[in-house]
Amino acid sequence: MGTTAHLVYVGPDLPGPGVPGDPTAPAPTADVLGDLVLGRAENEIARLERRWSRFLPDSELSRLNAATGGRPVLVSAETFAVIQLAVDAWRTTAGRFDPTVLDALVAAGYDRTFDDIKAAAGDDLSGADTGPPPPVPGCAAIELDPGLGTVTLPVGVHLDLGGVGKGRAADLVAERMLADGADGACVNLGGDVRVAGLAPDDDGWVVAIDDPFRPDVELTRVALVDGAVTTSARTNRHWRVADADAHHLIDPSTGRPAGGGLAAVTVLAADASWAEILSKATFVAGADEGPALLAGSGACGVLVHDDGSLTRVGGFERFEP
Repeated sequence: MGTTAHLVYVGPDLPGPGVPGDPTAPAPTADVLGDLVLGRAENEIARLERRWSRFLPDSELSRLNAATGGRPVLVSAETFAVIQLAVDAWRTTAGRFDPTVLDALVAAGYDRTFDDIKAAAGDDLSGADTGPPPPVPGCAAIELDPGLGTVTLPVGVHLDLGGVGKGRAADLVAERMLADGADGACVNLGGDVRVAGLAPDDDGWVVAIDDPFRPDVELTRVALVDGAVTTSARTNRHWRVADADAHHLIDPSTGRPAGGGLAAVTVLAADASWAEILSKATFVAGADEGPALLAGSGACGVLVHDDGSLTRVGGFERFEP
């Protein structure tokens, strides 16, 4: 998924009841059960990447994007569900979250994985000005048929499931780890963190939030029993185009990297997919409108302004240990 995955497994100290799904199998030790849970979780991450990565030409998403022009495309139930979620989020956030920004992302220079961009550029993460960005079409004309499981993209509409797909993957992998026998699970996919089940200690799952200006410094921490933490920041994946700063968080209203006075937004929510949606929408809404958008969603979070100041929203401080 173009990022680093970190998995934490909490399991029993004693041998388990048997391999999940096979009551006749001998009871494994805790180490064997842990290897089973983590191995299956890694396989699940790889499987979901093969479905949703825009950087894999044979992924389900890439095949869908290549079939635009009013032709319905049959997709898997998982892919249909994440696209439905993204389209619903576009409506819920009044277009602040928009999965149709792909062409604008590519025009801004994010046409490969960020690791490939860095490898090609060396220390000089700069590129030529490509001119005015293409318009971001929005989701109004996308047709979803839940009965058939088909998605129809109009001409000129291409999807990027990056953030919401990563969040959804974190949710699904955490569910898979619990189903496979973990007592507790923590899944961190490039900063999209989903925790569930038994925590390692009485404080719950404690998740550190980095300072966007100083990645090696903790901004704060939050403690969760069950839920998700995601961060959208302009300081993680950034480069320069024609002597101007660029990053991967596109403002759908302009087709350009968002510049609303925020450096980062961290959101706490029940699941990582929704937290991802809200962190991006709040970032795009900016310092003036972002707090109201986040507060109205029922979630909570912290906004880091360009000057380093913080705005806590929705009772975020209740989760800071």
